[in-house]
Amino acid sequence: MDYSILDFLGLLGAVGLFLYGMKVMSEGLQKAAGDRLRNILSAMTRNRFTGTVTGFFITALIQSSSASTVMVVSFVNAGLMTLAQSMAVIMGANVGTTFTAWIIALFGFKVDISAFALPMIGLAVPLLFSSKGRTKSIGEFTIGFAFLFMGLDMISKYVPDLQSNPEMFAFLQRYASMGFGSVLIFCLVGMVVTMVIQSSAAMFAITLIMCSKGWITFDLACALVLGSNIGTTITPLLASMSGNVAAKRTAMGHLLFNLLGTLWTLAVFFPFVDLNSWITEEIGQGDPCALYTYVTDLQAQHPDIYNQTMAKALPTDTGTVLQHRTVISQMQVSVSFGLSMFHTVFNLINLSIMIWLTNVYVKIVEWLVPAKHHGDDEFQLKFISGGILSASELNISQAEKEMHVFAERVGRMLPMARELVHTKAGSDDFNKTYSRLEKYEEISDRMELEIANYLNRCSEGRLSNESKRRIGAMLGIDSEIESIADSLLGVGKILLRKQQGNVHFNEEIYANIDLMFGYVEKAMAGMLKVLSDIEKVDEHDIISSYNREREINNLRNQLRTANVENINDGHYEYQSGIYYMDIVSTLEKTGDYITNVIDTIRDEFRHR
Repeated sequence: MDYSILDFLGLLGAVGLFLYGMKVMSEGLQKAAGDRLRNILSAMTRNRFTGTVTGFFITALIQSSSASTVMVVSFVNAGLMTLAQSMAVIMGANVGTTFTAWIIALFGFKVDISAFALPMIGLAVPLLFSSKGRTKSIGEFTIGFAFLFMGLDMISKYVPDLQSNPEMFAFLQRYASMGFGSVLIFCLVGMVVTMVIQSSAAMFAITLIMCSKGWITFDLACALVLGSNIGTTITPLLASMSGNVAAKRTAMGHLLFNLLGTLWTLAVFFPFVDLNSWITEEIGQGDPCALYTYVTDLQAQHPDIYNQTMAKALPTDTGTVLQHRTVISQMQVSVSFGLSMFHTVFNLINLSIMIWLTNVYVKIVEWLVPAKHHGDDEFQLKFISGGILSASELNISQAEKEMHVFAERVGRMLPMARELVHTKAGSDDFNKTYSRLEKYEEISDRMELEIANYLNRCSEGRLSNESKRRIGAMLGIDSEIESIADSLLGVGKILLRKQQGNVHFNEEIYANIDLMFGYVEKAMAGMLKVLSDIEKVDEHDIISSYNREREINNLRNQLRTANVENINDGHYEYQSGIYYMDIVSTLEKTGDYITNVIDTIRDEFRHR
């Protein structure tokens, strides 16, 4: 087998295309959708059982557990699905992948999704030129989806062709008689080979060839299939590399699910293999263990006939050799059914145990993959959900708590914006911080919409006039908090324009911007304190908030007046003064939005 450096570089390019497709697909989803798609996914994954059924049918439809779990990772990355929902879908996908094994066993074919990749790109490119943002985003999503499958297909093309070179595995024959040690070795081999060739179906074919040649027994073939179950998790792990912490947790959950399932199976391995052999015989498909005995006996008693039977060329002794080939072919069907049965029973038992431990899985995965930052860049609502509202009056208090969580998250953008001011323009740190600021602003847009939709649904219930006023006030607060996020992203956009204009600030400008940030941060802290217990607002906190607003306005006026004098005195260039004042004005607007929240709380909540 020839494998050149060019093939290796092709493999790297294929992985790159796969990761890029994942990134484009996820970004397109975030822009296009979220709400309609979120509602559909929410209905499909309302509880762990509907989520499992969803995972099963998606995987059975596209005949690839790797592809379906990659889609789940992208949905979680886009904030369309929670970690708990994704666990249930992944469990269903693991059962769904057995559908593919049965199709291969029964008919010997598999749907090639990558064949549709180029037509999908052809249909999607015109959408990129649409004037509608949503249509353009759907085009981006479709192209990302096509790239993802093209990458998957090219990865399998550029890896070493192990399936056509089964002789590479002949050396494993010497490890086939070590009892349970052999099971562990072959499980590891199955895992590594599946990771390399990115296809559990190809591993299935290699396993069948090894059985046919009499290299391994049926129980070791089952060990290979068991290992391939872990190896197939490499694809979503690769996909999660370009995602956020929630995507990484989803991929880790998939690995954990298959790993724990493998561990319990290994604990009862030989009785479990015997059970599947018995089931295969009972359904009339013969004994899957018989092939190894038949081939090894043939090799021992008639080595010449064995070599002719296993050779790819036409047999010289047509009658005898053809008869052996026919018998071996029939027994191969039995082994194929036996391996499919093993895979199916394993996944069904695994699902029936693990589905009750979904919440435990979530906690373990969150511990294994901790957030790099407190409240990392993921979209989630803490106190309210999309379920049916049972008591609208009581649900309002949940929305009040969620409002405080929303404000806290937006508040984290302030130190980010301040850090961005002092980060070297054009550097990797600048780009990372700006991207994070932008991500938080996108999350705030979605949180505003989710909270507003929740409050609107609350208002449809039987409410008192006082509660209706509270909902109206909270909708106003919701909008003002999102405006704070817009304003803070505005600081980042000003710094981007400054970078493009090659404009620089001096120490005096930096000191004054820091002073303004300090005042706004105090105002934000005051707003968060008021929102933390909106029902019991302290008069002193209201007065303090108004004092901070006056301080921000006075500082803005002082800096504006001093700016003209500084430019005239040559302290800095005119263009520097323009960007400097833009940042100061944007921060002053942020203070206005904070005060609007305080005004609403004072008018609608204080005298209840």
